[in-house]
Amino acid sequence: MSNTVEVAFTVNNIQYVRNVEPRMLLSDFLRHELGLTGTHVGCEHGVCGACTVLFDGQSVRSCLMFAVQANGHEILTIEGLGTIDNLHPIQQSFIEAHGLQCGFCTPGIILTLVPFLESNPDPSEEEIRHAISGNICRCTGYQNIVEAVKLAAEKMSPNT
Repeated sequence: MSNTVEVAFTVNNIQYVRNVEPRMLLSDFLRHELGLTGTHVGCEHGVCGACTVLFDGQSVRSCLMFAVQANGHEILTIEGLGTIDNLHPIQQSFIEAHGLQCGFCTPGIILTLVPFLESNPDPSEEEIRHAISGNICRCTGYQNIVEAVKLAAEKMSPNT
């Protein structure tokens, strides 16, 4: 008798069908089974935000989900957001506004910001700080991250 369950889901626009152990975390599946190491594992308790991915377009902590819970769903990791030749406006803004240092928290913060900026295209500084309050960055004072989000909002605005 097998200890695995078949799951089928889409990651970064690629359909996968795999057998996974029922207790395998989504973060571990993404990193170890698919090699998508941009999904970082920090606290393993859903507190730091480093493991954030988009699950059907919404930010979720992949260390708090089992891979079997993704069955039939669509996941986007930082690797699927943009390419080196065509960065997402948020990624480009983080570079231009120096919104990162070591980069460990950056994928989770960026994937937190994608749905935030889609639903709030002209956020105030207070709204930005609230949106990223679930993501811990040990290197920056967050000010350049906030500036990067403001820049990204400008880049993503239909009026520019």
